[in-house]
Amino acid sequence: MSGSKSDLTILSTQAPPSEPATHLGGPHPALLLDGDHDLCPGCGEPVAIRLLLEVIEELGCGQSSIATVGIGCYTAFTSIIDLDLVQALHGRAPSVATGIKRMRPESLVFTLQGDGDMVNEGLQEVLHTAARGENVTCVLLNNGVFGETGGHMTATTVLGQRTKNSLEGRDAAYHGHPILIGDMLASLDGTAYAARGTVADAAGVSRTRRMLKKAFQAQLNGEGFSFVEILTMCPTGWFIETARGPGYLSEVMGSVHVAGELKTGR
Repeated sequence: MSGSKSDLTILSTQAPPSEPATHLGGPHPALLLDGDHDLCPGCGEPVAIRLLLEVIEELGCGQSSIATVGIGCYTAFTSIIDLDLVQALHGRAPSVATGIKRMRPESLVFTLQGDGDMVNEGLQEVLHTAARGENVTCVLLNNGVFGETGGHMTATTVLGQRTKNSLEGRDAAYHGHPILIGDMLASLDGTAYAARGTVADAAGVSRTRRMLKKAFQAQLNGEGFSFVEILTMCPTGWFIETARGPGYLSEVMGSVHVAGELKTGR
């Protein structure tokens, strides 16, 4: 009978296979021109970029998407992403995206920013964009450090977190408290959808993918501003071994910037 145990071919592991293995499917999303990158080992941003491109491809928006990219490690991906891209000044991506969307309302317009770019340099930009209910999507890659410039503290760094300029850990009395940008944006009336995901584990990756899809669908439906924050690993900026990255992300950053949907509908 077809499918019975007798029909199965048992491969010996005592010697090399007689036929080479066959790779099924592409090595990376169709919208990613090259799978190689120069980011540090253990960085979570490549996983987030992959999810982003997979969702855009799934929605059939590859030819109608326009990304506004901030300043950070992820900016290195602009040369290998097969989308229309606009480079913005540090922190200004939401305002640039607003102009693009108003001129090209039929396009899927989103920003790609880090926490230093969005929450330090351009906090007012994303807040006012959300308050106006602009029909764009802002995607935040949050690792709690300025990774590109050596790993110093950002506005999202959690208390006790060690960075290049907070070697003893972030101290509330001296450095102030972290800004929970996702919660702040969710509180604004112009925000239609807000969520915080993570790439620390397989379950988190799967949930984050769904969050990105919901955010883009909200924009396509004309519901207003949408936002997805993705917690990503940065072992280099955190001064830890690469293998400790996912656990550190969950235990340190994830305990403060708690993953989940923050707002679903205006």
